[in-house]
Amino acid sequence: MASMRGESRSGRRQRKLVGITAFTASAIAVADMVGIGVFTSLGFQVQGIQSAFSILMLWIVGGIVALCGALSYGELAAAFPRSGGEYNFLSRVYHPALGFMAGWLSATVGFAAPIALAAMAFGAYFNGVAPGLASPLLLGLAVVWLVALVHLAGVRHGSIFQNVSTVLKVLLIVGFIVAGLVYGSPQPISFAPSAADLGHLSGAPFAIGLVFVMYSYSGWNASTYIINEVNDPQRTVPRSLFAATLIVLFLYVGLNTVFLYTTPMEKMAGQVEVALVAGTHIFGEAGGRIVGGLICAGLISTISAMTWIGPRVTKVMGEDLPLLAIFARETGNGVPAAAMILQLTIVTLLIFTQSFEQVLNYIQFSLTLSSFLTVLGVIVLRMTQPALKRPFRAWGFPATPVIFLAVTGFIMVYLILERPLQSLAGLATLLAGLVIYFISLKHAQRSTSQGITAGE
Repeated sequence: MASMRGESRSGRRQRKLVGITAFTASAIAVADMVGIGVFTSLGFQVQGIQSAFSILMLWIVGGIVALCGALSYGELAAAFPRSGGEYNFLSRVYHPALGFMAGWLSATVGFAAPIALAAMAFGAYFNGVAPGLASPLLLGLAVVWLVALVHLAGVRHGSIFQNVSTVLKVLLIVGFIVAGLVYGSPQPISFAPSAADLGHLSGAPFAIGLVFVMYSYSGWNASTYIINEVNDPQRTVPRSLFAATLIVLFLYVGLNTVFLYTTPMEKMAGQVEVALVAGTHIFGEAGGRIVGGLICAGLISTISAMTWIGPRVTKVMGEDLPLLAIFARETGNGVPAAAMILQLTIVTLLIFTQSFEQVLNYIQFSLTLSSFLTVLGVIVLRMTQPALKRPFRAWGFPATPVIFLAVTGFIMVYLILERPLQSLAGLATLLAGLVIYFISLKHAQRSTSQGITAGE
């Protein structure tokens, strides 16, 4: 009954709000995906793989897996058009308790930790562009709070800011790719496949590299968190998921092509700031600042996207559970201010404690598990509810969800073997959400019984 009440209120709000266009929905997903990962991963990949073709295949395969996930989420978004992402989908496919566990993770640290990491990265890179202006910590806090103020001003202001910052990010990356190919010095490498690539593609370094590539693609599901605010969501959301993931696939392949084409592998091997290494090699001493500025501009749109979508999960949870009702309240501009302030508070604490990297490590397994169960839900529903109205059907079913499940299943096994304590801590966080869920149910039942008693 709580879920039905939430959906009713959600529908009324959806009609009230100014709808988000397909362009903005795609921009949010692009911005959420393109963070710091693509600028740092290559240094570790070239340590185990010395083939340019195999490395590019890493990013292509990762993009294909992300596309499979996007198509699967698109089917669920069209069938159950409500904000909340995994919270909504898992609640509808399996049980509200499972959905709440995923929502609890998103509402607490699922978005806050990546925002904090992006903010601190912004501070570090901006300090390289303009040395001595302020400490990285203050710069990180400043960008987080300024972006939050923009979104608190209203959906329209947030939409404009998101579109502009994301377009700027894409243009800067494309400009860097073109400039690198034009002005960079070609390295003696070949992008054509060879007999040795078969061994690379089936080897352990490729499989492990895919884990980090998939982390760089995370965020392809962004528009499913704000379905209520999207125009014609049953058509727009699936298209935005697919379009954004395809755009990012091309950007990632292009960036890594430039890095490999212009910079010796031995100079990038083991380097975290591989983009700065490549930028310096291409453009000389000014290259580091050029790339630093590019990354800073890109991180602003990433922070903006997560600042927008994170509180929407908490808002939908507040619609369903009276104990969290305060987070369902909106301003006149359609902004869940209490939910946004909660997320901003957590982000600020993480920046001050600088514990977000450990938080990211332990939530990675739980986030992957949530996506795994969501995509599995497409198969479950095809079998249990074949008559369910599906305005959009995942292309290539059942291959698309199976491909995604196979790769994410491998990633979870890897995380359990390599980071057992962090993975167990992530599961403990989910279980904490389960406790909160049952406390909320008891609170709702107590309130209902008291209301009936008072009426009598």
